[in-house]
Amino acid sequence: MNNGTIQAIIFFALTGLVGLITYLKCKQYTRDSNDSKEYFLAGGSLSWGFVAGSILLTNISAEQIVGMNGAQSLLVAWWEIGAAVGLIILARYLIPLYYQYKCTTTTELLEHRLNDSGIRTMVSGLFMFGYMFILLPVVLYTGSLFMKSMFGLSLPTTAIAAIFAVVGSIYAIFGGLRAIAISDTFNGIGLLVMGVAVTLFALNAIGFDLSGVPTERLTLIGSSTSDIPWTTLLTGMVFIHVFYWGTNMVITQRALAAKSVKEAQKGIYVAVGFKLLIPLIVVLPGIVAFKLYGDIGDVAYGRLVGDVMPTWLSGAFAAVIAGAVLSSFNSCLNSASALYTCDIHQKHFNANTDVKKIGQRVALIFAVVAVALVPVYEQSESIIDLLQKLNGLYSMPVMAAFLVAILFKNVQGKAVRIGLVFGALLYAVFTFVWSPLHYIHLMFITLVMTVVVSLIINKFMQPVMVEQV
Repeated sequence: MNNGTIQAIIFFALTGLVGLITYLKCKQYTRDSNDSKEYFLAGGSLSWGFVAGSILLTNISAEQIVGMNGAQSLLVAWWEIGAAVGLIILARYLIPLYYQYKCTTTTELLEHRLNDSGIRTMVSGLFMFGYMFILLPVVLYTGSLFMKSMFGLSLPTTAIAAIFAVVGSIYAIFGGLRAIAISDTFNGIGLLVMGVAVTLFALNAIGFDLSGVPTERLTLIGSSTSDIPWTTLLTGMVFIHVFYWGTNMVITQRALAAKSVKEAQKGIYVAVGFKLLIPLIVVLPGIVAFKLYGDIGDVAYGRLVGDVMPTWLSGAFAAVIAGAVLSSFNSCLNSASALYTCDIHQKHFNANTDVKKIGQRVALIFAVVAVALVPVYEQSESIIDLLQKLNGLYSMPVMAAFLVAILFKNVQGKAVRIGLVFGALLYAVFTFVWSPLHYIHLMFITLVMTVVVSLIINKFMQPVMVEQV
């Protein structure tokens, strides 16, 4: 039996085992197809372990592993360190608010605080825009790129992406959040174990000696010309993380599905602990790859794994990477379905709709569009840098809306909606027309200006007492 056959057997055996365990566990629960809380929040039954596992694997996918290792620099560890701050803010301040208002979606909090259904619909639309045109295709592209570089596959990237999309859609469409959370947790355990193993094998390949790697690639203090100048840690970095971990439905949905506030907080704090260890998996191997191969960008991790990982383990590693890709993909599909179904369809078209059926149709549309956009991302030089830049088109305007809704009283939803449009247009100018500063600084400026514009517009509107519902 040749090595390729052994790899394939292990890969399909482990992938199938996770699928079987997920199916058997989900089969124990009876579900109402018209219950949005059941389909989108697992009936509010997740324990802290599943919350932590699902948060981790939803975040740590191929775009993180491939993209961050592709930077081949210690600087990108700030994305993981900052994540811990974002998660702590979610647990300490935001989760109690979401549970207080019994939110099914994060955007529902905006409606309650501003007493305006339009702002909820608008922000949901921005999230869905980001999921469809940025996050989903990036997840598929980076996952496919990893498989190609690790196994030397001759299939087109789009074809591999289509396979991921089909399997991921099955989880999201038929299993709902419960199936996603269960599969995430088991795949997450495998990813942590195998990820650390790759790092150890990689370090062993260079004799645990990083000498020869340029100093600028081994520092956490970025220069003004680096990807993450140190000054950005004082401006937009923290708010990027608060947005991603605290308001982004793809992540926060897992905490909203916990049995209680305390259970959600416990799961989040466990995730914080793991996030501080993740640079061992998503940063260090890229630096080792630089010493071995030089600056080779996003193919670094796949090539490194293919070279240092024993054949008998590579099939298992491919299985957990595939699980990570599927996790992020199906999680995003489920979140997009929840936002459309709860915030738009039920709100504006049919309050008594078949939640599961509508959610399945939305997930299918998003999956097809994501596959079609994969070729666009093949042209990017640094996928992690591009991802963060594009996210700014909606992340900071949305973050501004949450800040205004939570921190200020008697602000009208219409004023915040106008501020949102202003913020998106401002960042689009910064991104595509005029970029006087690093994009993280520009994201901070966008955030501040969006808040200021919203409050100024509100000041000149006819006063209305906003009752929080």
